[in-house]
Amino acid sequence: MSKSQYETYEEYGTFEEYGTPSSEVYGTSSGAHGSGPVHPPPEYTGFDVHSAQTLAYGMPGAYDDTYRPAYAAPGPAAQAPAAALPRQPGSPAGEDVPGTGITGSGITGSGLTGAGARAASGRRGARRRRPRSGERSDAAVRRLLPQALVVAFLAGGTTAFVAKDKAVELTVDGKPRTLHTFADDVTELLAQESVEVGAHDVVAPAPGTELASGDEVSVHYGRPVRLTLDGRRHEVWTTAGTVQEALEQFGVRAEGAYLSSSRSLPIGRHGLSLDVRTERSVTVMADGRPRTIRTNAATVREAVEEAGITLHGQDTTSVPGDSFPRDGQTVTVLRIRGTKEVREEAIPYRVQRTEDASLFKGTEVVERAGQPGLRRVTYSLRTVNGVRQKPHRTDTQVVREPRPEVVKVGTKPLPTSVHGADGLNWHGLAACESGGRPDAVDPSGTYGGLYQLDSQTWHGLGGSGRPQDASAQEQTLRAKKLYVRRGANPWPHCGARLHG
Repeated sequence: MSKSQYETYEEYGTFEEYGTPSSEVYGTSSGAHGSGPVHPPPEYTGFDVHSAQTLAYGMPGAYDDTYRPAYAAPGPAAQAPAAALPRQPGSPAGEDVPGTGITGSGITGSGLTGAGARAASGRRGARRRRPRSGERSDAAVRRLLPQALVVAFLAGGTTAFVAKDKAVELTVDGKPRTLHTFADDVTELLAQESVEVGAHDVVAPAPGTELASGDEVSVHYGRPVRLTLDGRRHEVWTTAGTVQEALEQFGVRAEGAYLSSSRSLPIGRHGLSLDVRTERSVTVMADGRPRTIRTNAATVREAVEEAGITLHGQDTTSVPGDSFPRDGQTVTVLRIRGTKEVREEAIPYRVQRTEDASLFKGTEVVERAGQPGLRRVTYSLRTVNGVRQKPHRTDTQVVREPRPEVVKVGTKPLPTSVHGADGLNWHGLAACESGGRPDAVDPSGTYGGLYQLDSQTWHGLGGSGRPQDASAQEQTLRAKKLYVRRGANPWPHCGARLHG
């Protein structure tokens, strides 16, 4: 067997080697193909079949395939004598080899039969069948096709793999890093990188946004800030990294402002407390002259001091000194000058009344007169910017406690009549003396009541207190008793009315 990558085969020998003269082969044919003239054998003078070069299949100069089907009519070239070539190893048994007179049933001419034919057949069977060039190409394609499909599949998968890979830049709190990811959107990227975000954190672009190679994703964490801005406290969140960035984010005008922390101070995730007082315009009125200043003072008192005004003694301001000065506010300084004054005042006494069954109803008798108390009151007298103010009581001291008055009140029923005086015109007498008014009092204050009786006469008739303080029924009763004793003399001008 040849060691070449292509197999080589032995060339066919001459007919003499098989025991058959060539004249018999090329003699008159009387076989299956009919009779005909005998063609002389071709000339092979000087041709050595063993010295012919063996060419690889598919290379230029390779043997031409002379195979023709048995049913195909031989062309003109097939009728002409041709040089004897080695038999095509790929020709199957029972097929003709054009130009050689070999058919599927035997050899034309005198025929090769018997032992010679069997020997030739045995030698041909012993030789390996050499495939034709067309068949060899189909087999090669069949062998290479699965490999080509695998290569194409791997190439397509690699292309898809490369297409899914994205190079993105992820910046978390100002720290950038470039990474490769297969995430489809921002949400998947953050999940793969274990970046958790909350309600106060900012992600740009927004979560859920599709990713493409070259995109930049930024995450800014929220930080709590307890901001006291111009005296008002706020609880806010910011994604700024420094105090200056936070002020810009809040829109706070920092020029000329007071800051409790440096502007370059970083803000950690835990946050910070920040006191900011912006610059404001404040006008201070003092001693009749205004002064306008720009200040970031925390209190009105500080703003007044910055305006160059000093408060003395009881001096104060129109607004509380510890209040926060607002932009455009006017503060008036009040110059106060004051003195103290002590006054004595009486404390009124109270009246205690007790019932007395020995006195007629409606009669009250003072058993013990009341006495007022005494107290000393201190007042502050002030002038504000030269204007005197209403006195202000600052202190009270009791010198003497008041003594209550005790009064007896009668509960005895009044008599219905007085013998000898019931039939008189008491209504007419009262109309003449007092105009019919029970509480009437004369201009001198001596006489009072319906019948104008003095206190001494009233008490002599059993009355208590003053007659004008008693009821009308009691006054009439006492007047009737006086008439029984003295007649109409107590009323010299109006007494005649009693009988009229």
